[in-house]
Amino acid sequence: MSDPVLRLDNAALTLDGNAGPVEILHGITLDVTRGETLGLVGPSGSGKSSLLMIMGGLERATGGRVQALGQDLIQMSEDALARFRRDHMGVVFQSFHLIPTMTALENVATPLELAGAPDAFERAQAELEAVGLAHRAGHYPSQMSGGEQQRVALARASAPRPDILLADEPTGNLDGANGAAIMDLLFGLRDRHGATLVLVTHANALAERCDRVIRLEDGRIADAAKVAAA
Repeated sequence: MSDPVLRLDNAALTLDGNAGPVEILHGITLDVTRGETLGLVGPSGSGKSSLLMIMGGLERATGGRVQALGQDLIQMSEDALARFRRDHMGVVFQSFHLIPTMTALENVATPLELAGAPDAFERAQAELEAVGLAHRAGHYPSQMSGGEQQRVALARASAPRPDILLADEPTGNLDGANGAAIMDLLFGLRDRHGATLVLVTHANALAERCDRVIRLEDGRIADAAKVAAA
């Protein structure tokens, strides 16, 4: 059996609050295998997004171990983490985080350019076509709907062909129709590129499409279930 793509061993996260330290995550132990789709669910404040952030090295765990592709994320410098994410991870946020002064094509090409890809714009155009937005390549985020902006964000995250795709409430700011379209695109990108997909969601329909669902409560794993294939 191959090593897991993501491995957390007793991972913890404590942050400083106004009234002192606040324990966000408590002893999370979890393996995620290559190509798996994992849904993280639970009530607001349960630690879902924080868990996703430590998986991506966007928040540094304060205890235990967090490994991605065999690399210890806790021990990496900020520069090393940034390079690791650039080369191996794609991240999609609820609020899109597109660069407002760049066109859709430029937004998608940016991570490819940072990685030194000589065909950055050609690949970016192909990704926009894959999410149905080739006709919006020259438009700025302010000229696009929320659903279109999220599709651009998905194209940007998937363009570098990441080993791991992390999505934090990817349908949270969208209406039903756009949310359903983003769900289809997320799993389509996973199928096309073979990425491991971990997503935080309150949407039951999205969680039900995952191979496995983990429920968090008060910063702990409360339940883990295998989802039956549709």
